[in-house]
Amino acid sequence: MRICFALFTACCLAGCRQAAPQEDYARYVNPFIGTDGTGHTFPGPSMPFGMVQPGPDNRDQGWDYTSGYQYRDSVLLGFSQTRFSGTGINEMGDVLLMPLAAAARPEASFRYVKPSERAEPGYYAVQKQDSVGVELTCSERVAFHRYTFPEQDARLLVSLQHGLRFITDSLVLESQVELVPGGRISGFCRTRNWVERRYFFVIEFDRAWQGCDTLAPGPRDKAPRLMLRFPLGAERRLQVKVALSAVSVEGAEQNLRAELPGWDFERQRRQARAAWNRYLSRVELEAPPARRTLFYTALYHLLLQPSNIADADGRYRGADDSVAQAPGGAYYSTFSNWDIYRAAFPLLQLLVPERIDAMVQSMLLHHRAAGFLPIWSAWGQDSYCMIGNHAIPMLLSAYERGFRGFDAQEALRAMVETSSISHVNSDWQLYERFGYYPFDSLDNESVSRTLESSFDDACVARMAALLGDSAAAARFGRRSFYYQHLFDPETGFFRGKDSRGQWRSPFDPLKATSPMNNPGDYTEANAWQYFWTSAQQDVPGLKRLLGGEAAFERKLDAFFSTESPAADKFLGQEALIGQYAHGNEPGHHVIYLYAFTSRPQRGHALIRQAVESFYRASPDGMTGNDDCGQMSAWYLFACMGFYPVNGGGADVVLGAPQAARIVIRRPGSPPFVIEARDFSEANATWKTAFLNGQPLTSPVLPDAALRAGGTLTFHMTPQ
Repeated sequence: MRICFALFTACCLAGCRQAAPQEDYARYVNPFIGTDGTGHTFPGPSMPFGMVQPGPDNRDQGWDYTSGYQYRDSVLLGFSQTRFSGTGINEMGDVLLMPLAAAARPEASFRYVKPSERAEPGYYAVQKQDSVGVELTCSERVAFHRYTFPEQDARLLVSLQHGLRFITDSLVLESQVELVPGGRISGFCRTRNWVERRYFFVIEFDRAWQGCDTLAPGPRDKAPRLMLRFPLGAERRLQVKVALSAVSVEGAEQNLRAELPGWDFERQRRQARAAWNRYLSRVELEAPPARRTLFYTALYHLLLQPSNIADADGRYRGADDSVAQAPGGAYYSTFSNWDIYRAAFPLLQLLVPERIDAMVQSMLLHHRAAGFLPIWSAWGQDSYCMIGNHAIPMLLSAYERGFRGFDAQEALRAMVETSSISHVNSDWQLYERFGYYPFDSLDNESVSRTLESSFDDACVARMAALLGDSAAAARFGRRSFYYQHLFDPETGFFRGKDSRGQWRSPFDPLKATSPMNNPGDYTEANAWQYFWTSAQQDVPGLKRLLGGEAAFERKLDAFFSTESPAADKFLGQEALIGQYAHGNEPGHHVIYLYAFTSRPQRGHALIRQAVESFYRASPDGMTGNDDCGQMSAWYLFACMGFYPVNGGGADVVLGAPQAARIVIRRPGSPPFVIEARDFSEANATWKTAFLNGQPLTSPVLPDAALRAGGTLTFHMTPQ
């Protein structure tokens, strides 16, 4: 740790304000939804796909505080500048600031007045118990704080040791901090938590401090905690800007000059709201107020990530820790791929197509640096969290939907290499030797790993076929059926098998397993919940394994009616309908499988049940981690009346709409209108459906229909 002093220089550039759309869709968003319980969202401001997310931190560790915040808490550590939305692991929490009244009791300094909290897109405000008012807004790369104090003197805690910690007690490995007397703090920290990373920062104040104390460090501290003292005068107000960069201090300063050169807090607040309205206005919903709040809040949560972590000049720090120039000026991270390939990424392709090519390019750049596609990237580094290599279906789905702003042959090479060269959680020599992952040859999750790898293989085979590589298509086409090697016809489930071909015994299909309670063969799920994984790519094959369509339908009925003796949210057993666990991602497509049976109406009723049971317009209104927008995307698709059962494909499967009328205004395409005639609480299913006046005879809606625009009409009826 080094603290030195230098001269202060500042440069101001004129800002640019863009007009907001006529309709203020941001008024329907409630950022507190999902902040109470297991949703793990946060109320602080952010820009769509922004680098910074300033907000309150109640705790810096613990599963309930992965975003730093829980609605029911009232203790306040301060306001850090970065976090993830809805994840199950703590990360980020960079540069904590805490304004303190000059003469306040400690117990008042670190608590806040709960009824005073306000949150809206691009803005957060709260009154602390020491009478300090806090307001936050931001641009894409710069957090903007405004504090109002009860007196003309103020203190500000600046902690660079702070972070949202997962399992480590020693977060910061190295720091370098420079102070310019009275006006500016800059430097960097290298941290190790979920990932090892560097962040660079510049902190500027709208007035000079007149005192600075370095607080006594803890036994493992590697970064300073500073207490600054400010004379405020009659205005009693202090403003602070925190610019971040993954590249350098110079990059952070450039971001500050490019995005927030001045000190007009209200102007930036308006600009942030206008930016959100430009995205929220892409979907027009006709629904009662509570449904509108849920819908637009879900859309807001979807658009928070992935985050563009490139600087304003397009430079970024890649997976190999080297700095490079991003093609097109954007480099995306916060790819929670195990979660978002299912619905969130397909929905982003529908609603924000102008972002998709750069997202794909970012994944390909990660492959160039690391040798394989990202598994779960944070701040440009891979956390290797979860199983499978689900950037693969994301690349395929983008190509299938017509995105061509990336090199398709490079994408195929990356998919093949990621599926051929062993790396963390993927031992391809073992997998190809046995045709499955033997449970006695790796430490956990053998069935889930096999099923998910088979799905990825189907995606590689499809991409190879589309690009004319018959050898790769044949190789990975064979591998896509490896899932069948773990099907036990006696029990009717996919089971763990060892290297001698023996089933794991005893076997309980209701027992959920994960890395938390090994030995076990499933990832945050049980045998029931992972049974349906292969249906993403091979519904006919799954029907054949079970003995035909009638048996497939009976299995679905049993899935939604078999009760568990106990439910553990840490093992994915949350928001249950029978064995269907809506609170975790592996089963999100299963309700829509009723579309491939003689009773699609049963699926329609279950969609209505999930929507009404697991989503509410209140802080506790999300059951299960939002996981970077996946839970929100499921809700949005449910309202629209269709869902991407195969996250690696382009087409969607019909469900039942949950709103009377939705209009999707996809940039560059004609509007797509979804009408639910006679929609009501009683009418949960539909008898007939029409696309542009023509009756639909298949449960699959081609992506081309969505891109072409038109009208999808459902004639709703009682069950």
